[in-house]
Amino acid sequence: MDKYLISGGKRLYGDFFVQGAKNAVLPLFAASILTKERVVIDNCPSLLDVTNMANILESLGATVTREGNYVEINPKNADNIEIPGSLAKELRSSIFLLGSILGRQRCAKIAYPGGCDIGLRPIDIHLKGLETLNVDIKDQNGYIYCDATKIRGGNVVLDYPSVGATENVMMAAVTAKGTTIINNAAREPEIVELQQFLNAMGAKVKGAGSSIISIEGVSSLHGAEYTTMPDRIVAGTMLICAAMCGGSVTVHNCRSNHIQALISKLQQSSCKLDIFSDRIELVSTGRLFSIESIETQPYPGFPTDLQAPIMAMQAVSCGTSIITENIFETRFKHVPELIKMGAKIKVSSRSAFVRGVPRLVGTNILAEDLRGGACLVLAGLKAEGTTEISNISHIDRGYENWEHQLTALGADITRRSNN
Repeated sequence: MDKYLISGGKRLYGDFFVQGAKNAVLPLFAASILTKERVVIDNCPSLLDVTNMANILESLGATVTREGNYVEINPKNADNIEIPGSLAKELRSSIFLLGSILGRQRCAKIAYPGGCDIGLRPIDIHLKGLETLNVDIKDQNGYIYCDATKIRGGNVVLDYPSVGATENVMMAAVTAKGTTIINNAAREPEIVELQQFLNAMGAKVKGAGSSIISIEGVSSLHGAEYTTMPDRIVAGTMLICAAMCGGSVTVHNCRSNHIQALISKLQQSSCKLDIFSDRIELVSTGRLFSIESIETQPYPGFPTDLQAPIMAMQAVSCGTSIITENIFETRFKHVPELIKMGAKIKVSSRSAFVRGVPRLVGTNILAEDLRGGACLVLAGLKAEGTTEISNISHIDRGYENWEHQLTALGADITRRSNN
C-alpha cells in the first residue's frame, strides 16, 4: 500500500492541466456495450476507477485497449449478462452497467456495487426508474436480477435528481420501443456528456442539462469516436489548492461554467481569479477570508465532491465557516484527520463548524475515501512540517499522476511504498 510524504508550506507556481473527467468517462464506458461496433474514447484519464470499469467490460466479453489517454473498446462479444460481486464491490459506478446491459441483452444480473464508503447511496431510485420502463426486478442473495424482455418507453419521475439513476434510465431507454420522459433528471454536465455520446452512436436523446430529458427509442446503435470533457472536480480541487497554499497557478482545460458555484465562493475569499474560456488564472497572497456558509446541493449548486477540499481551505482561513453536507450523510470522515493536524472543527448532524487557525502541523493521517483523501493532501501541502498520508489508493481513483503535477508546481510531495 502506497503513501504520500509531504513537506508543507511551499507556495505553488505554474501551469496545471486538467485530465479527462472520471465521472463522465465511466458512464461512456458503460454505454459502449449498447453497440456491437468499435467505440473510441479520447482524453480518457488513467485512474484506478477507469481500470476497474475496463475490467468489468472485459468480464462481459468486450475487448479494451489503451494507448495513453486513447481507449478503444470492441464490444462485439460483450454478451455476458452478469457482473460478479468481486468486480462490482470495487466500483460504485458498476451500477451504470445495469441499464446498458438491459439495453443490449434485455436481462441482467448484477451484484450490489461498492466504492467509497460515504453513505448509503441507495440504488432504489435506479430500480424504480427501470421498473417504470416495464423491467421486472428481483433482489436475491445480494444480486439484482432484471428481466427487460417487455421493456418499453415510459414516464419516469425520479424522487431525487440522482446522477446515476438518470444515466441508468437513459441507457436502458435508448433502445426501448416508444418514448421515455425522465422528470426531475439530474442536470450535471456529465449527463449532457452522456447524451452527446449516445447521440453520436445514433440515439435520439434531448433535454440533458435540464430537469426533463426525452428519449425516443431506436432499434440499434452504431460505433462512435468521442473526446471526454475535462474533470470539473479536479479543476476545482486545484483552484482550492492554489488559493490556500498561495502563489500563482493557471488551471488549463477548465470549463468555468461547470464550476460557477465554486468560483463564486473563491471570489469571497480574497484570492484573485481571471477567467477565460479554457483556463482560470488564480493568484493568492496572504491569509484567506473564511466563507461564511457552504452547502452542498445537486448541480448547479456547490458540488459534494468539493466539500472536503474546501474544508481544508476553511481550516486555515481567517474567520468561521459553516459547511453543510446535504448529499451524503457520512462524508465528514476527513474531519478527525484534520483535527489531528490542528484544525478547529466541530460536527453536528450534517454541518461542520470550522474556525480557521493560522497554521496546521504535519502528522500521520489516513485517507478514508477519494475526496477526503484529496482534502488531506491539500492540508499537508499547507501544513508546517511533514505529513504522511496512508491508504492513498483512494486518491488514485480520481486524480491522475497527482504527485507529479503538484511537484511541477513547486510542491514537495513524494509517493512511497509501505513494502
